[in-house]
Amino acid sequence: MNRKFPTFLALCGAQSCDAQTVNPATGNEEPQRRRLPNGFTLMELLIVMAIIAILMLIAIPTVGSLKRSANRLSALQSIHAIQAAEMQYSQTYPSNGYTCSLQALGGDSSAGAPSPTAAQLLQSDLTSGFKSGYVFTVSNCQKVTVNGTDRNTSYTVTAVPQTVGKTGNEGFCSDDNGPIKSDPTGGTNCTQPVQ
Repeated sequence: MNRKFPTFLALCGAQSCDAQTVNPATGNEEPQRRRLPNGFTLMELLIVMAIIAILMLIAIPTVGSLKRSANRLSALQSIHAIQAAEMQYSQTYPSNGYTCSLQALGGDSSAGAPSPTAAQLLQSDLTSGFKSGYVFTVSNCQKVTVNGTDRNTSYTVTAVPQTVGKTGNEGFCSDDNGPIKSDPTGGTNCTQPVQ
């Protein structure tokens, strides 16, 4: 039995090495290309990286606007919480009326019973005055002296972005009458009703 086996060229040039096989029908040697290993080419990887970079450039501004929108909603909810705490404070301590201090609305429950200086009505993150990219203040308290005791009869609560355009776009204001108004420039000149 005379069987011919494939022979390989000993020298490989700048091009790929070719294997020689014998065609059984003709008996002639024919070149056979060696298969390259499977994988991605450099060009394919660069194209994928370019597509990922384009998608990131599209997504980054969207993430920023979502963050500002979440901060806005948090600021509005925080103002509602401060208003509710002020109302409860004035009912719990009628001789004091409203408080002109966020710290007086807070307090640690493990420190003892609530008091006019630590009513334990708000969480500590809000009583610090900084929450979700906004700065909160209570001001413009109108005092009336009754039986030698000062009683606050009104207040104004404001929430302004820590960095306008980055943490928020609008400022918000409210008072003891209730409706929240906004300042589109991020300040405390609130004239537009919040929708």
